[in-house]
Amino acid sequence: MGGFVKLLDLLLFIYFFFMAIVAPLFDGQTALPKHIFHPVLVDLKSWYTQECGDYLVSEKPHFFVGLIWLELLFAWPICLLSLYAIAAGKSWIKTTSLLYGVSTLTSMVAILSEMKGSEKASDKLLMVYYPFLGFAVLAILRGLLPHSSKSVSIGKGSTISRKKRA
Repeated sequence: MGGFVKLLDLLLFIYFFFMAIVAPLFDGQTALPKHIFHPVLVDLKSWYTQECGDYLVSEKPHFFVGLIWLELLFAWPICLLSLYAIAAGKSWIKTTSLLYGVSTLTSMVAILSEMKGSEKASDKLLMVYYPFLGFAVLAILRGLLPHSSKSVSIGKGSTISRKKRA
């Protein structure tokens, strides 16, 4: 089980690192004024919107902008905490992963339901969003698994609590 948890931590670390960069620089353009972003980032987002046909990013429906605000104000800080927790081997990675995973899964279900229901989304666009759904499930799974660096205690009580007898 420890090897699986460490592999899962590695995958989530790469994902959280990616999201720590992408969320404020790319997704932030949907909710914040464009003039605060570098023109290269604005051009990259425009290219993505045209290339993938992401109508949610271009049309900015209210529910989508609300989900972006949720990501920027809640999920992004949790993402940064999760990065630190994995890197430092903190036991609270379970909590941050579970929080991030549930938040992202909820958002992805809403977004993908709208895309499937409206029939505006191409298969190419759906393939951009499905990995986020998968990583949300992995983050939830990580939140439900034990911490990888916990040591198994053998015997009754710890060595510190035992008194030395002469």
